[in-house]
Amino acid sequence: MGIRKLKPTTPGQRHKIIGDFKDLTASTPEKSLVVGKRKTGGRNNTGKMTMRYIGGGHKKKYRLIDFKRTKENIPATVKSIEYDPNRSSRIALIYYADGAKSYIIAPDGLAVGQQVISGKDVAPEIGNALPLSMIPVGTLVHNVELRPGQGAKFARSAGTFAQLVAREDKYVVLRMPSGESRRVLSECKATVGTVGNSDHSLQRSGKAGRSRWLGRRPHNRGVVMNPVDHPMGGGEGRASGGHPRSRKGLYAKGLKTRAPKKHSSKYIIEGRKKK
Repeated sequence: MGIRKLKPTTPGQRHKIIGDFKDLTASTPEKSLVVGKRKTGGRNNTGKMTMRYIGGGHKKKYRLIDFKRTKENIPATVKSIEYDPNRSSRIALIYYADGAKSYIIAPDGLAVGQQVISGKDVAPEIGNALPLSMIPVGTLVHNVELRPGQGAKFARSAGTFAQLVAREDKYVVLRMPSGESRRVLSECKATVGTVGNSDHSLQRSGKAGRSRWLGRRPHNRGVVMNPVDHPMGGGEGRASGGHPRSRKGLYAKGLKTRAPKKHSSKYIIEGRKKK
């Protein structure tokens, strides 16, 4: 996938950088794998706004993605590569040999007509899903489970991957997309390869209207509010607002929010890289 930079014919086009969509081979989703998706506008069941800056946006349909890959040892052929409005990565429609259809996250290098398969004894090739115990050390993987049978939980967004760096007894050590190294049970499944659409991070919207299409309303800063509305509000002129914090007073920009006694902390070998 590449990107397109448009000519500055209008103010909105001047800074706009978008994907070229050349990798897509189908424009409409598979009807049997699509369900409706309701918008909340940030309101709860009583109509009260509980999340600010949400509303509007283009209507979407949710594509049902197979994150578990439970149909083992049945080869599947890639029918099409499609756009998914609910995620940054592309999705691939696959047809199994027994007639079933499903969507998977499209890894980089997956092409229409290619075969993918899931199971314990399959080859560690792009698009194949197998337990971490059967994947060679050094391999780049995505769609990794944290618990066996739970379904993929991390390395799912565009351009991301985890690297299998070592084996320790019944665990493997993975270097996560954040730079963190952690142990994961070797029974957990992962898909070989990196997630496609890696140029997604280079995109620029170019205008505020594109944010509205995505359902994001204008977000106003705490420092421009009154003291009654935000801890950083008030003051004469353009006051800095003091130490950055949330509307509820919780420090931002550096405060560690992870629970100190979280059960899964014992599996983390090395923390994520600091920015």
